Amino acid sequence: MHLVAALDLLSTFVFALVGARVAADRRMDYGGIILIATIAAVAGGTLRNLFLLQRPIWMTNPTFFLSIILAVIITIILKTTKPIGKYLLILDTFGLAFATVSGTQFSLTHGASKYAAAILGMITAVTGGLLRDILCQVEPVLLHRETIGTSALLGSIMYVLLALTTMSTIYIAIVAGATVFAVRGLSIYFDLNLPKIIN
Repeated sequence: MHLVAALDLLSTFVFALVGARVAADRRMDYGGIILIATIAAVAGGTLRNLFLLQRPIWMTNPTFFLSIILAVIITIILKTTKPIGKYLLILDTFGLAFATVSGTQFSLTHGASKYAAAILGMITAVTGGLLRDILCQVEPVLLHRETIGTSALLGSIMYVLLALTTMSTIYIAIVAGATVFAVRGLSIYFDLNLPKIIN
C-alpha cells in the first residue's frame, strides 16, 4: 500500500502541473487554474475508488492537496502560457505510468478481478486528462492521438500478468510503468495513432 500511496501522490502532482499549464494556456484565471489542476489530478483515482466502494485517498490524506497547490504555485510563478512542450509531455507520460501502476495494484488488492483491475488501471490513468481537456474546451488527446488509452491499458495488462508470477511488486511496477512510458513515447516520437475511419 505504501507503493500505491507514493505513486498516487506522484501522479497527482504531475497531472496537476500539466492541468494547470493547460488551463493557463487557455487564459483562465487563478480559480480556473486551481479547478482544472485539481480535477486533472484526482479524478482518475477518485473514480477508481468509487468503483471499488472505497473512499478516495484525498479524503483522508491532505498531502494530495498540498501537491496540487505546489503545482499551481509553480505554474503561476513561471507565468508562462505557451503550449505544452516536450518536457511537460514527458512529465505527463510519467504521470500516466505512475497512475496506471497504482490504479492496477490498488484494484487487485481491493478485490477486483484480473480483467477489472486492468480496466480500472487504465481508468485511473486517463480520466483526469480527459476531463481536463473537455473543461478547457480543447480536443481530448485521449480520443485522437498519442495512444494514451492504449499505453495505459497495455501497462495495466502487463501488471496483471506479471502479478501472476513470483516477481516482486517493485519489479512488476517498474516493468508495467516502463511499458506505458515506452508505448506512449514511441507513439509521440513516430506520430503513431490508432486507425481512424476515413471517408
